[in-house]
Amino acid sequence: MTKMAPELPIEVDAETGVWTTDALPMLYVPRHFFINNHLAVEEALGVEKYAEILYHAGYKSAWHWCEKEAELHGLSDVALFEHYMARLSQRGWGKFNTQDIDLGAGTCRVHLEHSAFVYQMGKAGYRVEYMFTGWFAGAMDQILAARGSQLRTVATQTQSAAEEGRDHGVFVVKPLAQHPQG
Repeated sequence: MTKMAPELPIEVDAETGVWTTDALPMLYVPRHFFINNHLAVEEALGVEKYAEILYHAGYKSAWHWCEKEAELHGLSDVALFEHYMARLSQRGWGKFNTQDIDLGAGTCRVHLEHSAFVYQMGKAGYRVEYMFTGWFAGAMDQILAARGSQLRTVATQTQSAAEEGRDHGVFVVKPLAQHPQG
């Protein structure tokens, strides 16, 4: 294993101990701590209900993050989406690679390797990274709205390395089937 220093800017307030990256407060926790909490909620609510809750929360968070990053770095369009994928990768969630992105159509595919969930849970037999789906739609929709587009999207996970016979995850973003939202 080759080691390197973090690729993202991390500042720690000497007085409060608050970690900041790109002007947003962050939390630094062990992977097992986060995933054990995630699994406890999943067990209590069931995967389907928990996935629905996380989708909406993740969507809102990704929208906010993209809005702030666009302002801070002067990014937009595909460059902003790619920046989001890079930051997710740099923060240890996994390695995300954007494929086939088309902002005009509101579509893209995201390829995921080295998933933090799969590293912790192994071959669980189901798509364990459902937490990420709302992130991709929220990011895409914020970018589309900033371009003046009324198009809105939905994201789904189509495969996971946690499933037998799979070595990576795939997420698909596509336009909502119903009338575009404002």
